[in-house]
Parts: sequence; C-alpha cells; structure tokens
Amino acid sequence: MADWLLLRLPRTPEEPASWLVADARGAPAGPPQSGPLMLAAARAAGRRVCVLAPGADVLLAEPDVPVKAGAKLQQLVPYALEEHLADDIDDLHFAIGKRAGESSRVPVAVVARAQLDEWLAMLRASGIEPDAIYADSDLLPRNPGQAVVLLEEDAVFVRSPGASPVTLPADALAEALEIAQAGVDAPATGARGLILYTGAAEWQRHSAQIEAARAHFDGIKIQLLTGGPLALFAQQLPAATPINLLQGAYAPTAARAVGLRAWRVAAILLVSLVSLHLAGKLGELQLLKNREHQLDASIRDTFRTAMPGDPNSLDARRRMEQRLSAARGAGGGLLPALQALAQARDATPGMSVQALSFHAGALDMKLSAPDASSLDHVSQSLRTNGWQADLTGGNNAASGYEGHIQVRASGT
Repeated sequence: MADWLLLRLPRTPEEPASWLVADARGAPAGPPQSGPLMLAAARAAGRRVCVLAPGADVLLAEPDVPVKAGAKLQQLVPYALEEHLADDIDDLHFAIGKRAGESSRVPVAVVARAQLDEWLAMLRASGIEPDAIYADSDLLPRNPGQAVVLLEEDAVFVRSPGASPVTLPADALAEALEIAQAGVDAPATGARGLILYTGAAEWQRHSAQIEAARAHFDGIKIQLLTGGPLALFAQQLPAATPINLLQGAYAPTAARAVGLRAWRVAAILLVSLVSLHLAGKLGELQLLKNREHQLDASIRDTFRTAMPGDPNSLDARRRMEQRLSAARGAGGGLLPALQALAQARDATPGMSVQALSFHAGALDMKLSAPDASSLDHVSQSLRTNGWQADLTGGNNAASGYEGHIQVRASGT
C-alpha cells in the first residue's frame, strides 16, 4: 500500500497548514512540517492524501437509526439529527460511517456544504486532490476502558469510551474533564481512567487544573507530544474507521474514474474471453467440416474403385456393405476360400498364385508349382479342408508346372 500524506488544515486563514508523511503502517517518515499548502502539494505525489479538517467545524454523532438499507439510511439520518442542528439540513452535508456490529446507532459526520466547498477549493487551488477528509477529532485514539483527551493551544478533544469525540475551546477544559468523567463513570464501562495527550507548553499552563481533577479518576496518564498531534493521528490510520466527508456528490472524481476503469477492464476481459471461446469453437467446427468433406471424397473414391460399374455413389457405405455381404454369402464366400488356399499353399513348398478370380461362388486360380504332383497336392489339401477342388488344366512352363484349379464350397 502507498504511504500517507497527512495534511492538517489551519483553523484560521492566518495559521499555516501542517503535514506529515507516514508509511502504510502509520509510522512517520520524518518530522512534521508546516507552511503554505503549495509546499505540501509537492509531497502528495504517489501518496494517499488524507486531509484533517478542524473538529470544531464538524459535528460527530451517533443517532439511533434502525434502518440498514443504504439509500434509506442516507435519507433518514438528516431527520434523525434535525432537532440537534441549528442550520437547515439542506445546507448541510451528512457523511455516514460504518456501524459497529448489529448496533442501530449510525456514526455520522455533519459539516456545512459551504465550509466543505471552501476547503476543497483551497486544496485544489494549491494542486492537492484529497483521497479523504476526516475531522481531526475523529482520529483521536479509542480506548474501551479510559477516556482520552487531547489538549492543544486553542482546542481540547474528548473521547469517552464508546462515544463520539467532542471538540471544545481550550478554555473549556473544565467542561471537557466533566465530559470525560461522565463517560468513564458510566456503569457499562466499569472504568474511571483518563489518558491526556498534550504539549509541554499546554501542560505547564493547565497542569494545576488537571491535577485538581485527579481525584475524580482512578488515574490520569499524561503523554507529552513534542512535535504536535500529527504523529498520534498517523498511528491511528491503519486501524481506525474515521468518517470520510468525501461521499455522495463529494466523492473523489479520480476514485469514481478508477472504479469505472476497473469495471471497463473487467468487461473488456470478459468480452475477450467469450470471443476467444467462440472463435475456438468456430475453428473446431470448420475443422470438423473439412474432415467430413475429405471423408466423403475418400468414400466416393473407394466406392468407384470397388464398384466401377455403379456410377451412383449415394449411400455408398450401405451399398458396399450389401455387396460385401453378398460376396461373403455366395458359395461359402471369397474370404474363407482364400483362407483355405493360403493353408494349402503353406503345405506345398514352391507353389505361387499367378492369378485368381471369383465369380458365382467359384474361385478360379492359376497356380505355378515345381511339378504336376505339387498342384495335385494342393487340390487334395483343399478337399481335405471341406472344399470342392477341381484341377481343370495344366501344362509345363519355364518355372515348372502351371495349372488351373477351381474351388467351390462342398455341396454347391
């Protein structure tokens, strides 16, 4: 994850802004700096920009709204807080945070639209486009058993256990301690401790007042901040759930564009995948068709070779099977006769087949043998195997003796 640029807006135009670079774990990468916003803009490149707005200008509350649906929740929250607000709800911007578990209480941050517009205009004029804007008080550490107070020169923040933080002027420290005391005295918490974060100058100025309140707490732990509260706020970033004011119409355009680009990329990848699948199937279908055409051509060629007198090659396979069946059935069949001839030849050394023909169930053969007795031996071998074999002629030849034998199945 990218580093943070934590930028705190000044409470008045006369004050400088302050900023701090922190890594993804919230650890500072250097000391806090301060000055004009344009100097901070140079540190924003490649980092997530988190802007802290003055907590005095942002109301943090947790109204009880039992509705869970997002759209209805956005509509109901303003009316749930209306009686606690001095301004017209149409002039206010309501940002909604994440509920805790199944609780019906909804974390809400309320700010004047004019004030939020002014902050954004000031940032953009300095070349800064924020990823988030939080109330600075919303990054005050949470502690389930103790109240937490941050005392600065001109403001004091209070977060009681399980409650939203409250921002008061620094001269209202007594009231802030009363809020902390009331929060920790609640029976639900069962704790009465206080953690106070402050600077050395502030502690020196208010230490007597704080020590006077020690009797109302089981203990007060003082944490001096030598470089201001920015490092403390940065430590909360990885785990805290502050409410981002940039919601709805104020959502960062860059984030919306990234979201649209992500969906567009996903859609392009899906279309590409489907197109590749279809192209593969079309290619496979075309290959099968080509092979089918080649097979048809091979069947026609084989049919014409085997049955030259029959020009009609339609349903060639069935017609060739019929012809083969007829050849097998006629006179005991060609193949059995050839098998019997092969056996007789193996038993007669020097005998070879010169020619043969098969017609009307009879196999006519022209054989060559060393002598006439060899041909007679072939005839006897065929008759022994159940065939009718007749020696129809013979004569001497240069290779020995040539004769004609006709073979039929017995009884035909």
